[in-house]
Amino acid sequence: MASLLNPYLTFDGNARQAMEYYKEVFGGELSLHTFGEIGGAGKEYADKIMHGMLTTPDGFTLMGSDGPPGMEHTSGNNFAVSLSGEEEDTLRGFWDKLSDGGQVSVPLERQMWGDVFGMCTDRFGVPWMVNISPREG
Repeated sequence: MASLLNPYLTFDGNARQAMEYYKEVFGGELSLHTFGEIGGAGKEYADKIMHGMLTTPDGFTLMGSDGPPGMEHTSGNNFAVSLSGEEEDTLRGFWDKLSDGGQVSVPLERQMWGDVFGMCTDRFGVPWMVNISPREG
C-alpha cells in the first residue's frame, strides 16, 4: 500500500459537528471515537472526540479530534486543506458546500495559470483551496 498524506484537524470542542458536516459535504464512512470510550479523560471530555476519520468515495481521508484535556486550542493560518483534480462538477459541488456559511477569500474562477481555483474558510474556521484542472486529452 502506498503512503498517504491527509490532513488531521484539531477542534475546540466541536469535532463531532465538524466531522459530520464534512461527511455531508464529501459522503463516505465516518468513524468517531470519544475520550470516554478510552477512559481516564474525566466527565467533561467523555463525549468529546478523541479520534475521527472520514474515508470518502473519492479517495479522500480526513482525520480530526477535539483537543485533548490540558491542550490549548489556537486557530491558525498555517494550514489549508487542498482539493484538486479534473472532476469539475464534483469539485464545484464541494466548493459550494464548503463556502456556504463561510468566507470566500478567492472566488472559484479561472486563474492566470489556466485552472479554476478558489479559496475559502468554512463555517468551522478551516481554510480550503479548490483547484480544478482542465481534463487532459
